[in-house]
Amino acid sequence: MNPQESEFIDRMGLVMERFGGTRTMGRLYAWLMICDPPYQSLTELAAQLGVSKTAISTIARQLETGGMIEHVPAQDRQHRYRIVPGGWTQVLRAQFAAVRPVRETLDFALEFVGEEPRGPRERLEEQRDFFVFLERDADEMLERWRQYRDKQHNDDRSDA
Repeated sequence: MNPQESEFIDRMGLVMERFGGTRTMGRLYAWLMICDPPYQSLTELAAQLGVSKTAISTIARQLETGGMIEHVPAQDRQHRYRIVPGGWTQVLRAQFAAVRPVRETLDFALEFVGEEPRGPRERLEEQRDFFVFLERDADEMLERWRQYRDKQHNDDRSDA
């Protein structure tokens, strides 16, 4: 691994921490984005990242459950993994799913606070409106992303 690859991997570890994952999770995902071949065994991942095979196995299962990587069948019976296209989309979908319970909780609070325009009602409504906006726009944004990705993919094919 060269110094630029190493820096990319470390930076992605920090990014993943900001999304609620672990630094090693981000590092593993980053390596799978740039490694050649594009699939790696647990042993290869552990060696490249300087992490125990057990830790890599645990993190790989978490990333697989999250829809970011997948297990690749191999004849040598080693567990091999590669990234799944749209993995970050899955992460954002999960993050956006957390919006609904916040909005529902704010709706609940609005049922029992007073009707005075200033005070708790105003603060709650402003917060609730933000989460309503986020819920609506999250779905629209992910659909726009799908359309954009499909167009880019089709444009790339027509250039070839």
